[in-house]
Amino acid sequence: MSRHMRCRSLLIAVAVVLAVRGAALAADPRFPDWPCAQIKVPEISIAAIWAGPPVDDVADTWEQDPAIRDNVARLAARRTTLDDAQTAIAEFITGNATERQRKAKLLFSGLFKTLNNERGEVMNGIERFFRQQKDLAGTIRGETQHLRNLQDAAERDQGKVDELANRLEWDTRIFEERRKTIGYACEVPVLIEQRLFSLARTIQQSLE
Repeated sequence: MSRHMRCRSLLIAVAVVLAVRGAALAADPRFPDWPCAQIKVPEISIAAIWAGPPVDDVADTWEQDPAIRDNVARLAARRTTLDDAQTAIAEFITGNATERQRKAKLLFSGLFKTLNNERGEVMNGIERFFRQQKDLAGTIRGETQHLRNLQDAAERDQGKVDELANRLEWDTRIFEERRKTIGYACEVPVLIEQRLFSLARTIQQSLE
């Protein structure tokens, strides 16, 4: 491929990349740094996932109970399968009705706080990542204009053209590779929500 054709193909590829970036920005104007197709909900509502007894009276007291803390850490970890988590919940929430309700409320409160915080951290990370993508897109846009100016110059410096074309190609490749990972990252908050909902339902069932 000739140098001219290579630069032309590169500029077309850059135009496609920046067009894709522009489409992503329109996802939700309230959260300009949120690139995911899913609507951003900053906080999970307890009422949306918990139909058990009120937990206002337990607050963060679960953190003072070593057994609860250990179970929360184990159940919240994605390396623990849901089947194993459900078994662990059934084995832990035992005793008379009062004891079971206390354990259930503390366990749910711990899981809600832990997984809600984890979800928030993941979402913040996605937004930081996307801001970096926007910065890189700005760099690519500047490099693209500079390359066009060098190509249109009356006395073209082919060495500079080639150097900038290589840099632009590299930055565009990095942008595209990162863009592909955003889709996978966007699934993580959803998986956390689903896990919390499933665990909450299992805890509720242990009281029936």
